[in-house]
Amino acid sequence: MTSDNRRARRVAELLRAYLSEALARDVADPRLSGLVVTGVDVPDDLSLARVHVRLLAGDEDPARRQAALTALGRVASRLRRGLAPRLGLRRVPELLFDYDTGHDAAQRVEELLQEIARERKP
Repeated sequence: MTSDNRRARRVAELLRAYLSEALARDVADPRLSGLVVTGVDVPDDLSLARVHVRLLAGDEDPARRQAALTALGRVASRLRRGLAPRLGLRRVPELLFDYDTGHDAAQRVEELLQEIARERKP
């Protein structure tokens, strides 16, 4: 493991912790209530942070998901400014928000496996 890789992982963890705290405490937009940061991916050059988020309630509604992503896009620059003193980097990574559908995919695989098991029973 290279030192750049360790640094990127450390920055990603700091970003996740800060964003989780800031979204819960500092952002008053109701579209972001119940939003959870599930992970952050940062490349070795630290230029970009892909932030994965998920709604605790109402995540099955695509309109609610899109509204949350839109709201995040609007507060991204404010969140980024808040990150600058905490990270101690010359340049704070740009924040890109993605909706985390990993749970949905895992749930669908589980449903398919249960369906296969039911079909195999005589």
